[in-house]
Amino acid sequence: MSNNILLILTLTIPLAGIILILLSRKNPNIRDSVTILTASTLFIANIFLTINAINIPKGTSFVLINFFPGGSIQFSPEPLGLIFGLIASGLWIVTSIYSIGYMRGKKEQNQTRFYSFFALAIAATMGVAYAGNLITLFIFYEALSLSTYPLVTHHQTANAKKGGRTYLGILLTTSVVFFLFAIIWVWSITGTTEFTPGGILDGKLSPFMTGLILLLFIFGIGKAGVMPFHRWLPAAMVAPTPVSALLHAVAVVKAGVFSVLKVTVFTFGVENLFSNGASQFAMYIAAITIVVASIVALKQDNIKRMLAYSTVSQLSYIVLAAMIVNTTSIIGSTMHIASHAFGKITLFFCAGAIYVASGKTEISQIKGIGKVMPWTMAAFTIGSLSIIGLPPTGGFISKWYILLAAIQNEEFIILLVLIISTLLSAAYLLPVIYAAFFQTSVSKFEHSEAPIAILIALGVSVSLIFLLFLFPNPIYEIAKLIGT
Repeated sequence: MSNNILLILTLTIPLAGIILILLSRKNPNIRDSVTILTASTLFIANIFLTINAINIPKGTSFVLINFFPGGSIQFSPEPLGLIFGLIASGLWIVTSIYSIGYMRGKKEQNQTRFYSFFALAIAATMGVAYAGNLITLFIFYEALSLSTYPLVTHHQTANAKKGGRTYLGILLTTSVVFFLFAIIWVWSITGTTEFTPGGILDGKLSPFMTGLILLLFIFGIGKAGVMPFHRWLPAAMVAPTPVSALLHAVAVVKAGVFSVLKVTVFTFGVENLFSNGASQFAMYIAAITIVVASIVALKQDNIKRMLAYSTVSQLSYIVLAAMIVNTTSIIGSTMHIASHAFGKITLFFCAGAIYVASGKTEISQIKGIGKVMPWTMAAFTIGSLSIIGLPPTGGFISKWYILLAAIQNEEFIILLVLIISTLLSAAYLLPVIYAAFFQTSVSKFEHSEAPIAILIALGVSVSLIFLLFLFPNPIYEIAKLIGT
């Protein structure tokens, strides 16, 4: 099967799934089975695309529509996009299994609408993953924002609508004011928006102007969560936990940091940014975000809100690594997209499991809960170790490469930031584990573990954390090809 056909399938499989989900809306069992089958089919298509694309000639792409010279809807299966496509489609399967347990356990309304928009968001994510130029990236980036808005406001309460307005308002404003402006500026300079190894801006601008456009991209890609454009993330925590998992691990924030990394490699060029030092200021902004968000996370009692600020911090690890701009940092940032996805989806799954089983949402309410929910809290412990960056978890692998990249460039201030942030991560995550297992409960828990579908999803996500530590080579080998 050709890569063009496989590229089309990655975009159309989720859309076909939406039709089947709507047709089976009167039978929840069939509808939920369709969701899992669609997600599995998409993952298989991404596997075949990855196998094919690694061996295809350079420059293979598929143009859907030509708008103007240098601007089209174009798709290209390059290594970074392949990794993102595999992660997003694979975690869609896990999240679908989890969603069945969660949505049924909480007797949520409008479940068909939920699964339909979830599939639409994944379709937009595939467009982001395989975008062959800035125009395509922008179109599907915006489509992802719009398709996730109904998920954020799923409960249709006043609080949900308020959170949704903040979510969409920040993302749309930053993308139109900064992201789109930066794309137009790049096109006016180069006459193209195509992603090109080595960067289309290489040698065309002064270091100051290069750094300015780079900041426009970083702030314009609001899904990356770099401060001060991060408030949409905690605001979106009004959504059901499966949506939080989508936002933080499967698609939305990963689309943000993926876009930053893609622009760094293919629009600016790693060697170009390194030689003119244009990424230094952006690197320090990411470093500040890492530390400040971690400190804010320390002060949170609500579990999901604490995890939201943790995500803001961890995302900037990826942005920071991209701004270090050497080969090791690009590999480290790519690996961290995977390790953070696996670790954070586990933690959000645990938060949802606690809510389904006990109705508790605050850290202060879960003292002793580890005695009645040992599997859930064991998974939370493993997810926490990965976010902190300790072995034997995938988080250790990705942070190791980022630390190594900082040492290679003699960025010792960044090295100190990474050490401090690791200690801060331990400071806000380990007390949750201590309270769950070693403190006496102040309230009686009426239920034990969450529904079996939730526990199955947790088992899969925890396995992925360990597998990334034990077998990092598949992602590492593909990551080495980025930009070649």
